[in-house]
Amino acid sequence: MDSFVEFMHTDNFMFILLALVLILLVAFIITIIILSKLGKNYKKFMKKLGDGKNIQEDLETFMYRVEKVEKNNYEIAEYCKNLDNELEGCIQKIGIVRYNAFKDTGSDLSFALAMLDSKNNGVVLNGIYSREMSNIYAKPVENGISNYTLSEEEKQAIEKAVNSNIILK
Repeated sequence: MDSFVEFMHTDNFMFILLALVLILLVAFIITIIILSKLGKNYKKFMKKLGDGKNIQEDLETFMYRVEKVEKNNYEIAEYCKNLDNELEGCIQKIGIVRYNAFKDTGSDLSFALAMLDSKNNGVVLNGIYSREMSNIYAKPVENGISNYTLSEEEKQAIEKAVNSNIILK
């Protein structure tokens, strides 16, 4: 340990320390130059990315617009949900049966028409045609059945509507 202390008092030790300080000084200057270049490159990159504007302002504007779009999407989704709920009560299923009510008429001019919503609620219309007159009767339908007496044609029209693959939307 004494030899090391004696070595510290020699000129060689001072030269070694001076060389180390110079090396560290050069390393420090190189680091400053590299950081300066990185800073310039970063600023150039941000200017190119932001078209000369402040990129932070662009990002804030973008985030505001994204939030606005999200709000609009939510409102649109709610509107569509309300439309879907309202659509359930609209006529979506139709069944029609044409028939000849009387033998004295020439063709199938009478009809039974069932118009139902998605829950099979609605109305069945029966149009009876004869040479002397034409009558239309309406009967309510709930869950695919009616509390009123139905003709075979009305039952067939309701069955067609209930089993209809065509749902109007």
